[in-house]
Amino acid sequence: MPLPKINTPTYEMELPSSGKKIKYRPFLVKEEKILLIALETEDMKQISDGLIQILNNCIITRGIKVQSLAIFDIEYLFLNVRARSVGETVEIQLSCPDDGETTVDVEIDIDLIKVQKSKEHKNIIKLDDAYSMKLRYPSFEQFIGNNFEINDNVSDVTKSLDMITSCIEMVYDKEESWSASECSKKELTEFVDQLNSKQFKEIEKFFETMPKLSHTVKVKNPNTNVESDVVLEGLASFFS
Repeated sequence: MPLPKINTPTYEMELPSSGKKIKYRPFLVKEEKILLIALETEDMKQISDGLIQILNNCIITRGIKVQSLAIFDIEYLFLNVRARSVGETVEIQLSCPDDGETTVDVEIDIDLIKVQKSKEHKNIIKLDDAYSMKLRYPSFEQFIGNNFEINDNVSDVTKSLDMITSCIEMVYDKEESWSASECSKKELTEFVDQLNSKQFKEIEKFFETMPKLSHTVKVKNPNTNVESDVVLEGLASFFS
C-alpha cells in the first residue's frame, strides 16, 4: 500500500514591479536541500542558481518566467516563499554601528520586510528636447551576469555599460520610436557612448533609485547601550 500524499497549501501575493497577483506554494524538503547545499558553498552564483530553481518549482501561476522578473520581484517572492515554508522570522547577526566590532543576534519578522520605492524614481529619461529613453528593470539573469560571473578582463565601467544597454527598452521622439529588441548590442553601445555626462547621470539615477528590498532594524550595543538603526538591503542581507 503506497504512502499517502500530503496536500500542500497555496498562497497569493503581488509582484512589486507590476502589481500582478501570482500563486505559489511553500518549498518542500527537496527544495530546502537545494538551498542548504547552495548556502554552504557561500558562492553567490550557486546561491542564485539555487533560488531560481526553487522559485520555478514553487510558482503555480503559469507563464511566470523567473529569469525575466525584476531582481526585487524575485527577492520579495523568495522571502514570501520562505516565510510560508520555514518560518515567518529569520535570525541574523549584525555589527553594532557605534563601535563596528560588537555583534548581536537580531530576529526579523519576514512579513515586515517590503520592497521600498523612491518617489524620485522614474523609468522615462528625457535626453533632450527631442528624444527620450524608456528603461526596464534588470532581470535576475542580467543581474547575475553583470555581478557574479567573474571575469578579470572586464572592467567595472564595461559591466556598467553592459547593464545599461541591456535595460534600454526603447528610444523615441514625437514621431517615431526605436525598440532595443530590434537593435544590435553594438548599436545600443554606440548610442549610449554619445550621451553627455548629464544625460548619463540621469540614467544612473534610474538604477540608484530602483525599488529595493529594504528593512530598517534597531540594534542595541550591549557594551555601550547605544541604540542604532541598521538598514538592510537586498536578499543576501537577510541571510548573513
